Amino acid sequence: MKRFLYKITDPLGIHARPAGLLVKEASSFECSVKIIRGEKEVDAKKIFGVMGLAVKYDEDIEIVAEGPDEDAAVAKLEEFLKNNL
Repeated sequence: MKRFLYKITDPLGIHARPAGLLVKEASSFECSVKIIRGEKEVDAKKIFGVMGLAVKYDEDIEIVAEGPDEDAAVAKLEEFLKNNL
């Protein structure tokens, strides 16, 4: 299991466009990918779960990947977040 924390820097938080792109990135991996915000945990491969977190600017999220390609998933998703959120 691999994990990392990320602070959202987009003033709009995780809104529709980047949420869709995030789901697309997460779905490209075989491993399970979860996003955790506070006490809530959702499947990063499901758009309604990601949008349901309602992550705002300057909030922390944790990405957790578990499975055969977890290293690649964590690296790619961390890069994605830095470039988009």
